[in-house]
Amino acid sequence: MSVKLRKSVAEQGMNIMPLVDVVFLLLVFFLVASQFIDDERSLDIQLPKATEVMPLLSEPHEIVLNVSARGEYFLAGHAYLLPDVEKILQATWNRNPTGTSVIVRGDKRAPFGAVVAVVNVCKKLNLKFSTVTKEDGDSEPATN
Repeated sequence: MSVKLRKSVAEQGMNIMPLVDVVFLLLVFFLVASQFIDDERSLDIQLPKATEVMPLLSEPHEIVLNVSARGEYFLAGHAYLLPDVEKILQATWNRNPTGTSVIVRGDKRAPFGAVVAVVNVCKKLNLKFSTVTKEDGDSEPATN
C-alpha cells in the first residue's frame, strides 16, 4: 500500500516587514536621543583668526562663555550681565575647584574690554581659561 505524501507549499520568500519595523524604531530612537545643536555654540559669532594655535581635537567639557559682537555674555544660551557671570563661575568653582575651566568665545567685533573683563573674572577666581580663535583658512575653531 502506498502512502501519498502531500508536499506542503513552502513560503516563497521571507517576510521582511518585522525587520523594517525594527529598523524604523531604531531610527526614531536615535533621532530623538541625539542632540543636534550644542547650546553653547549656537550663538552666531565670527571668531578672529590666529596662525599659531593648536587645533581643538575633542569636544571640551568646560564652561563655554560667549561674548557677542555687542559685548553681551552668554552661558548655555542665556544672556547674563558680568556680575551674574562672576557669580555663576564662582558657584561652579565651589562645586569642583580642580576641574573647572572656562572657554571664552569672543566675537572679533566684540569690545575688547568685554573679553578682558571675563579674563579678569577668571583670574580673580583662579579658574583655568582659554580663548577660541579660528586658524587662517580653517572653519574649525582652535584653542590657545
